[in-house]
Amino acid sequence: MIRLSEFFTSVQGEGIWTGIPSTFIRFSGCNLRCVWCDTPYASWEPEGPMTTVDDLIERVSQAGIRHVVITGGEPMLFEPIVDLCERLNRAGHIITMETAGTVYRDLPCDLMSISPKLSHSTPHEGRHVDGSVTTVVNQQWIARHEASRLNIPILTSLMNQYNTQLKFVVTREADLLEIEGLLDDLPTIDPARVLLMPEGRDSQQLNTAMRALVPVVMERGWRLCGRLHIDLFGDVRET
Repeated sequence: MIRLSEFFTSVQGEGIWTGIPSTFIRFSGCNLRCVWCDTPYASWEPEGPMTTVDDLIERVSQAGIRHVVITGGEPMLFEPIVDLCERLNRAGHIITMETAGTVYRDLPCDLMSISPKLSHSTPHEGRHVDGSVTTVVNQQWIARHEASRLNIPILTSLMNQYNTQLKFVVTREADLLEIEGLLDDLPTIDPARVLLMPEGRDSQQLNTAMRALVPVVMERGWRLCGRLHIDLFGDVRET
């Protein structure tokens, strides 16, 4: 059994496969507590019913869409995703795994979409309110997040094993030096697979931040990453 936060169909809103019709399976539960997390209901306060791999396979079949995106929370925490990916693979589906890159599993995957968490992701102590979700962060969680957010050996194993994109949430100029330093510690990757995505929850905020990042990606050969689902639907669930 595994806790399911959301199951829906839409177009992929982020990354190199932006715009592709996809079935999304969002699992609840995460080992990190990013301060700007846009799905707190799947991480800060995990919610949703328990389900089985058999049920998910049946629902994916009924959806009739080839691309499947497995996301969270942190889906790589959960052992059942190995069976899920193997069965999706045998059925001819194209699988994207969205992960922070802190957990390694050996499973079929066509695109490992890794979002390493930079230092700005670490939460601060106090109350955090996000929509209907209110959480209280203590020093224990802050220390746990900071100790777990980057794992170079696991990131290296994932990049060596899978077709990879690295997707970085950018909030400030200092993040660029942090990204460059991290890339120096990781296997060589095509710069076009390094994606910069500004933090933001509405189109105006995102587009303003993206314009500021154009010179950055032009200079480094990196890729600018938007959030198409925000432009199309706004900051709502199941999009």
